[in-house]
Amino acid sequence: MSGLTDYLHAFNFTSVFVRLLLAFLAGGAIGFGRARKKQNAGLRTFILTSVGAALTVIISMYEYEMLCGQWAAAASFAELKFDGTRFAAQVINGIGFLAAGTIIAVAHQQVSGLTTAIGLFTAACLGIAAGAGFYACVLISVFFIIFTLEFLKPLEVAYKRRLRNITITVEFDSLKDTETIEE
Repeated sequence: MSGLTDYLHAFNFTSVFVRLLLAFLAGGAIGFGRARKKQNAGLRTFILTSVGAALTVIISMYEYEMLCGQWAAAASFAELKFDGTRFAAQVINGIGFLAAGTIIAVAHQQVSGLTTAIGLFTAACLGIAAGAGFYACVLISVFFIIFTLEFLKPLEVAYKRRLRNITITVEFDSLKDTETIEE
């Protein structure tokens, strides 16, 4: 078993395939539930987010391998510095920008799209973990994410039904009246 684990953590065709497949399956598992509920971001969106993030990490790993291998002399001559973590950081920045577009304010000071936004962010993180070969993290995380999205919703709905919200509208003629209103 240790030999297989070592082989899958090495940088080769099979490990790249397994990493991208894991990102595909993880994103698909989350996206399937969202698509089933007819949410804006569904199966394909979550798969593409996860696979794209995994691909970004794999590319950074490939670049590192090339800079330490075939391109080592040229990189040394050019005094090239490489930080592979910057790729993953840019994925997080980019997905934050895209996910923010899914959040909208609706009536009565309610916000819609937060779960979709954080779901896309989480799918990107799953892709980063899959691309880095952190298989156990992806599998455990997918379990918790699906559990949260599928099974905690009824609990949340039941809790919200018990809340009592009151909206009060106050009209006043002058800013001087605000002191009286506050009292």
